[in-house]
Amino acid sequence: MAGEPPQTRDRFIAATAELLQRQGYAATGLAEITAAAGAPRGSLYFHFPDGKEQLGAEALTRSGDRVARALDASLESAPDAPAAVRALVGALSARLQASGYELGCPVATAALEQTATSTRVREAAQHAFAHWLEILRVRLQADGREAAIAQEQAVFVLSAVEGALLRARAARSTRPLRVVSQQLAAYLSEPPGHFTRIE
Repeated sequence: MAGEPPQTRDRFIAATAELLQRQGYAATGLAEITAAAGAPRGSLYFHFPDGKEQLGAEALTRSGDRVARALDASLESAPDAPAAVRALVGALSARLQASGYELGCPVATAALEQTATSTRVREAAQHAFAHWLEILRVRLQADGREAAIAQEQAVFVLSAVEGALLRARAARSTRPLRVVSQQLAAYLSEPPGHFTRIE
């Protein structure tokens, strides 16, 4: 299949990324991926000789990068950290509701399923979370926080949002996201000196 166009590879990654976000790694089969990509199964192994694990890791990396770009744009355009978090959670809430509560975090489900069994998938998920944390840390530090405090607050914000996404999807309600948005905004409105680093 030397003549395989590069677009075929991109279609496989895009299709896998959406399926992983919608239903997770275990429930996503190669036949479903090839059907969603509109390409023959032989093409999948041509582009991804290590099969589903390689494709899954690359799809998670693609999703992580896409979220990072959106997160960076959201945080950069906001006047301060509380406004940035409200905008971010609002966008996530709208997307989740519009998808019929099927599209939560594009990384979390596969990460939860495969961290104990797939090094590639675990590392791709870890890279995505680390990238998001760094974007949050930079924004929080720009508001005057010390680097160490900004880092820990970034962990807290991301963990709260991820948990709220999971609960909102399970409950088929945006209320967990609305609560987290309001509470995080209040938390981040406190003066940076109010917080201490956890050893």
